[in-house]
Amino acid sequence: MKLGDARVFSVPTFSSDSAPRASTPVDRWVAGRIRASVPSARLRFVLWDGFELPYAGDAPVGTIVFRNRRALFSWVWNPDLNFGEAYMFGAVDLQGDLVAMLCEIYRALRRTRPREKASSQPVNDERAARENVHRHYDLGNDFYRLWLDREMLYTCAYFPSADATLEDAQIAKMDRVCRKLKLEPGERVVEAGCGWGSLALFMAKQYGVSVRAFNVSSEQIAYARARAKAEGLAGQVEFVEDDYRNVRGQYDAFVSVGMLEHVGLGDYQAFGSVVERSLTGEGRGLLHFIGRNQPGALNPWIRRRIFPGAYPPALPEVFERVLQPWNLSVLDVENLRLHYASTLDHWRRRFEAASDDVARMFDETFVRAWRLYLAGSQAAFTTGTMQLFQVVFARGASNEIPWTRLD
Repeated sequence: MKLGDARVFSVPTFSSDSAPRASTPVDRWVAGRIRASVPSARLRFVLWDGFELPYAGDAPVGTIVFRNRRALFSWVWNPDLNFGEAYMFGAVDLQGDLVAMLCEIYRALRRTRPREKASSQPVNDERAARENVHRHYDLGNDFYRLWLDREMLYTCAYFPSADATLEDAQIAKMDRVCRKLKLEPGERVVEAGCGWGSLALFMAKQYGVSVRAFNVSSEQIAYARARAKAEGLAGQVEFVEDDYRNVRGQYDAFVSVGMLEHVGLGDYQAFGSVVERSLTGEGRGLLHFIGRNQPGALNPWIRRRIFPGAYPPALPEVFERVLQPWNLSVLDVENLRLHYASTLDHWRRRFEAASDDVARMFDETFVRAWRLYLAGSQAAFTTGTMQLFQVVFARGASNEIPWTRLD
């Protein structure tokens, strides 16, 4: 089932009332409660009949307009879910710079409430993992081609300078990964979660290694195989349509970029066991993943509409569940949070430029959902709500490790 299918976006509906009634004192009290939940946010709040809560702060960065009573009350019942639901169905308008408005909300929420703890440990067996990937990554190569870079990389880029293009920054990211792994010609690399294959092909072409790359997205694997054949690298890079749990053989390096957050916390030890059995005695690895500073549940709207089954971990969860049980030593940790904010800014602007094409592929509800997802993600990395970690590791007894850090 694709995210754009009517079956996914039809329930619940927050469509605007045809003739909304005048707001009542209760409606206005509820609006006041909502604003009180983000007291420092420089935002105006307006109801469907034009009623506006008094605002005495600094110049507001934007206005939140509730189009009907159901949207208003839904934010009180479950704001984390219904903020996105009401916006994507057009029952709430966010007027102003969307990223700036979301930054205001995120900063205000960090001051007023603790992070919600995960009620259970997310577990994604092979069937669930395939379904989750299908819901997001199999929306169609044509869709992603509209707004990603020419390498079709859907992970955080690395900007050597503030004015670097997205294309240059994605190439710089791939090269940085290879240099952190100290790849040498003739070595064997396994990649868990390879996307459209760009990193595997880059490693083979630029560093002379052989790569086995795993992915359960049929569309991405087909694209990667066609590209490997066209570039004459099919004998050096093998793209395997299979779950990471079925990786076999031993390799000099293990790399996973943008997949750990989809594994599920309950499967981290299984993921670690795959790393452990895959590495040679002097093997090393790199994990590149979205994370956070403290453990907590992923936003329920993101889980429902964008990334089902996802869980961005805190570093201790990765260390204790993936690396520690197998005596894998952490060599380096780098946080590329602001690089991801910049990456998302590029993606969001390209998405907006292609929004008419996206609407023709899916519908306007889909466009609003993805607009909110991209803007919200940019705001999350800008405000420090989310992090982007690169962790380099090796076997605990190995002395074939870098003497100095990467410049």
